[in-house]
Amino acid sequence: MSLSIGIVGLPNVGKSTLFNALVRSKAALAANYPFATVDPNVGVVEVPDPRIKQLISVESPQKTIPAVVEFHDIAGLVKGASTGEGLGNQFLAHIRECDAIAQVVRAFKDDNVIHVHGIVNPKQDIEVIHAELLLADMQSLDKRLGKARNDAKANKPGAQKALDLFERVNTAFGSGTLAKDIEMTDEEKLLIKDLHLLTAKPFLFVANVDESELSTFDTKKAVADWGLPPSSIIIPICAKIEEELIDMSPEDLEVFMKDLGIAESGINKMIRQAYATLNLITYFTSGPKEVHAWTIERGTVAPQAAGVIHTDFEKGFIRAEVIAFNDYIECAGEAGAKEKGKMRLEGKDYVVQDGDVMHFRFAN
Repeated sequence: MSLSIGIVGLPNVGKSTLFNALVRSKAALAANYPFATVDPNVGVVEVPDPRIKQLISVESPQKTIPAVVEFHDIAGLVKGASTGEGLGNQFLAHIRECDAIAQVVRAFKDDNVIHVHGIVNPKQDIEVIHAELLLADMQSLDKRLGKARNDAKANKPGAQKALDLFERVNTAFGSGTLAKDIEMTDEEKLLIKDLHLLTAKPFLFVANVDESELSTFDTKKAVADWGLPPSSIIIPICAKIEEELIDMSPEDLEVFMKDLGIAESGINKMIRQAYATLNLITYFTSGPKEVHAWTIERGTVAPQAAGVIHTDFEKGFIRAEVIAFNDYIECAGEAGAKEKGKMRLEGKDYVVQDGDVMHFRFAN
């Protein structure tokens, strides 16, 4: 299952520095001028999951494959991007290809790093980006509105329902409401899905802060000060520090984080939150040959989960052998779980739970 997060923001907010830290490389060009990143850099990043180590300790597998998320480092957005300013349409096209948006917001002060607006103002920066995304969405919607009105006049089936929805969304856009914040039924979400609206994507915000603020940054206050909805997620990170930690050993990293007063790397928090933002869970296949983490949407039933491994598994699905993660560890693997009656046989209606260790039976 291919998952992608677009790292976006104004020029010089720390996007490429953050990307470097995410992928543990120096691949992205971090330069002190706008548009240092012209083409999106793409990095495949492991989802931090301590359960993998527990499975390895049980199985000592020949190979381990963790769950991953793709991160795209996308060129900086400027005011007027929706009409072609800066990298304009190229930037917006790259965002459309992503499943979710991680918006990096500059919250650090450094006179040596130019700010495109001349002043560090997170609320204003967010407003600029949201305005450009909304303008792009309004252009997409406007093209569809004309057709919807013609279809409604011709009394085509379902046309009036679609027109009513499009007009309601257009009105909400005019008042500055993002598509993801407009109340819609599941049916309405399907009607508007093929518009590929930028502001319909899940958002998370990354506050690039000074090192001194890492342990004291007040995310609730920032949500209010930056004019974000109360449910918004802000992850404080010092991108510069995270990048410097690339070559640090796990032992040194632990000591360093303790000195900073933080329990976990900001990068790890961001990766896990990006995974959660897309409403994803992990199930495992585990044995001496391979421990493999598989990514699925929460609510996926067993045949669809099997299809993530191979489409033939879904087509010929017979049943799933399921062991809850904790039972698998406590029983030291499949044999012990079977012996203690902890393995269940589940059918086509079984909803896979996070952490399930599974084996599928299917007909060729």
